Amino acid sequence: MDKSSQQAEQQDRYSRQGPKRSRITLWVILSLLGIMIIGAGSVVLYVWSSLQPTKAGEVQRLEVPKGTSANEVADLLEQQGMIKNSFIFKYYLKLKDQGGRFQAGIYELSPGMDNDAIIAKLNAGDTVAAETIRFTIPEGYTVLQIADKLAAEKLIDKEKFINLVATQKIWGDAEAVRSIPESDKLHERLEGYLFPETYEMKIDSTEEDIINRMVSELDRKLAELPEGWLDVLDERKITFHDLLTIASLVEREVVVDNERALVAGVIYNRIADGMKLQIDATVQYSLDKPKERLYEKDLLVDSPYNTYKVEGLPPGPIASPSLASIQAALYPEDSEYFFYVTKKDGSQSHLFAKTYKEHLRNIEKSNQTAG
Repeated sequence: MDKSSQQAEQQDRYSRQGPKRSRITLWVILSLLGIMIIGAGSVVLYVWSSLQPTKAGEVQRLEVPKGTSANEVADLLEQQGMIKNSFIFKYYLKLKDQGGRFQAGIYELSPGMDNDAIIAKLNAGDTVAAETIRFTIPEGYTVLQIADKLAAEKLIDKEKFINLVATQKIWGDAEAVRSIPESDKLHERLEGYLFPETYEMKIDSTEEDIINRMVSELDRKLAELPEGWLDVLDERKITFHDLLTIASLVEREVVVDNERALVAGVIYNRIADGMKLQIDATVQYSLDKPKERLYEKDLLVDSPYNTYKVEGLPPGPIASPSLASIQAALYPEDSEYFFYVTKKDGSQSHLFAKTYKEHLRNIEKSNQTAG
């Protein structure tokens, strides 16, 4: 075969193979496009399916703790069956620019809810009221009285509560309680620092939660005092612990509000003059269980709290004082009185005296008014 014939045959062979190769290339391209379309469709279908509401069910409670991120909320929602896929939900939140305003709390959500409805509820903070306990601590209660009351209301284990009160620890961010001196003379370490108030707390609050709430409330109340009150302590050369001790004495001695500052002034006068305070309430505290009437033998009780025997202030507060008594101890009324006696006419007010002789006359007057 000559050269021209060979070239013609080769060209004819290439002509026959060309369409075949083109068809293979086209088939490969179409196959790849098909695979890509199917893959993309599958992804779209997966995402669409993942964002569909879950099967409808009964209402459930979802708790979102304070400080929980949007991603963590998504995980919680999936765990409780509110959404199908937290991973996809997180990207949905980013796409919708949502999640930054989610609020902490307890929510009632139903499986089957639309994603946007869930997001709207979390943004609005549409929470349910948590079940709570409510209790009132009267002014002038001691730690033991507080423990007895809370135990009677089945809110605490009394022994555990008392043990915690005696513990030398830091109670969260509470500041005032850090003023308690390290002293083995203190009868109850937190005496006077559990502020008397009506409290509402979560139903599952522990003894530690309750104590922490009460000592923190004292800080909040102190913030209501006039600006510069700490400077007054320095001027009087007393500690905050001393102030609270004086306030507790006022609380247990006074019923009539307008006498609080006057009685506080008497206490300061007696301390400045080197006189024993001789306050019956400190004897009652020494006895643990208050008596309706004190006898001469009771005044001899051996206790650092018995101000008939010890000079100056007792080691610490003898009860939980009100803010009014704290203010009275901080800003006492100036007078020349050193003595007072309770009137026995039912008014619960006092007769004040400058001298012991005048005080004896007041005692006689008081006895004469007894009904």
